[in-house]
Amino acid sequence: MNLGDQRGLFEVPGEISYLNCAYMGPLLREAREIGERSVGRKSRPWEVTPDDFFEDAEEARALFARLVGGAADGVAIVPSVSYGMAVATANVPVERGENVLILEDQFPSNVYPWRELVRRKEANLVVVPRPGDHDWTRAVLERLDGRTAVVAVPNCHWTDGSLLDLAEIGRRAREVGAALVVDGIQSVGAHPFDVGGVRPDFLVASSYKWMLGPYGVGFMYVGEEYREGEPVEHNWINRRGSEQFSRLVEYRDDFQPGARRYDVGERSNFVLLPMAITALRQILRWGVGNVSETIGGLTDLIGEEARGLGVGTVPKERRARHMVGLQLGPDAPEDLAARLAAENVFVSVRGDSVRVSPHLYNTERDVERLFAALAKAL
Repeated sequence: MNLGDQRGLFEVPGEISYLNCAYMGPLLREAREIGERSVGRKSRPWEVTPDDFFEDAEEARALFARLVGGAADGVAIVPSVSYGMAVATANVPVERGENVLILEDQFPSNVYPWRELVRRKEANLVVVPRPGDHDWTRAVLERLDGRTAVVAVPNCHWTDGSLLDLAEIGRRAREVGAALVVDGIQSVGAHPFDVGGVRPDFLVASSYKWMLGPYGVGFMYVGEEYREGEPVEHNWINRRGSEQFSRLVEYRDDFQPGARRYDVGERSNFVLLPMAITALRQILRWGVGNVSETIGGLTDLIGEEARGLGVGTVPKERRARHMVGLQLGPDAPEDLAARLAAENVFVSVRGDSVRVSPHLYNTERDVERLFAALAKAL
């Protein structure tokens, strides 16, 4: 279902064409208001009860679980993708001489942790080259073999939206005994994700992009095999019985159930969690499939306009619906993004692509402004 123009739920001025959700999603108007009220609570700490340390965290956990089709017990609250990847690298088995697969030009948060791990383990980091036909799935499968310990990939490439079939990659990974670790920051919230179909060992996504949440809140889904693993920090609230504040010095070795052992310290953020909850509720009301379909109408139009000008894009069947990369080539000005911003059109240049990533606050008028600004800038 096409959701139509939802701009009224945001605070994007009419003269701004913000086509850059893959950089940072704007807060919903309601989420900002909730955040401002929540800041005020810190001025009245006598109103913060012991239950408040748990209730918002559990609601946020459950909402994210619904978003990806999993159980709340499988969800940890994390501050960033890099934190989640640190948990993954601390728990997936990698032996000397084995391989960790990543993509060429993959985002650093899903590269640096693996570089450090293979260095410590004397293993190998195998970089899958960018395929000329944009078929990342085939390219990954061709290199996924019995020597592979981990496949650490996104759902779609952050530079241009080119899509990976994670269900197919996951099946092959399980056949060879490899772990599947997914960076979902550029897809969860705008592209349907089903943990039952993909069966990732770890799926990590921050909320500040396509989940329209605040900076500093993220979520990690953990497969059942890894829910009794080793957390990267040991904080009080992750231990069994932490709800009983008067008994916290009765130190416990056992953890809260499920993936909660991986929750970041101070996860009960009384400002950020209410904002993230507000955004998750709205996304679930819209339905991720509907969000994808609605944004896809705009990216399809952008692709058609680009091809009419001789500008290359990832073919529709090979990319996610919510972003598209315009391949302008080496002659594009280095300050292109700044030139467009001067026209109140906001996109990102990532690698060789001008990445255009609209959301429900955009309309065809924004697409017209984009190409008018491109014509002027080029």
